[in-house]
Amino acid sequence: MRVYVPLTLPGLAQAHKAGELGPGPLTAYAVTPALREWYVSDDIEELEYAALNRAASASLRLIAGDPEAPRRRIVVAVDVADKDAATDPDGALTVSSIGEVRIAGPVRLAKAAAVHADADDAAADVTAAADALGAADQGDDDAQFVVDGAEDHELLWFGVQEIPGLLG
Repeated sequence: MRVYVPLTLPGLAQAHKAGELGPGPLTAYAVTPALREWYVSDDIEELEYAALNRAASASLRLIAGDPEAPRRRIVVAVDVADKDAATDPDGALTVSSIGEVRIAGPVRLAKAAAVHADADDAAADVTAAADALGAADQGDDDAQFVVDGAEDHELLWFGVQEIPGLLG
């Protein structure tokens, strides 16, 4: 199963240094039955893209919680055994947790298929979105518009061997 692990740049640096994502439990996003039902598509590429976008939103939340983190969303795509990704672990499925899975233990970074990251030109919109998240969560439509502005930026694809350049 392909899972998408949301991180920040400091989180990616730590994973690169340790050689693994973890320790567990890790929150990730994947094509789950709930995501399939919510997205209403049978196209696996569209579903994978939806899971990636869910992880990008979670990365934005991590950024908002870390004022020192550079304002670039980071998502690591990793392949894990189906049995290692637990869906709906708390039995409390909400709209914000659709596609969410938990991975109990660490995952070797060598299992990563790719890293997805914002381009440098997304920093201003990601910064504004991170600052607006609280108000958007409270139902402020203007703040939600700002958050959606970050989502207009497509994450770029990087090979795992390119991580040092991303951290540079």
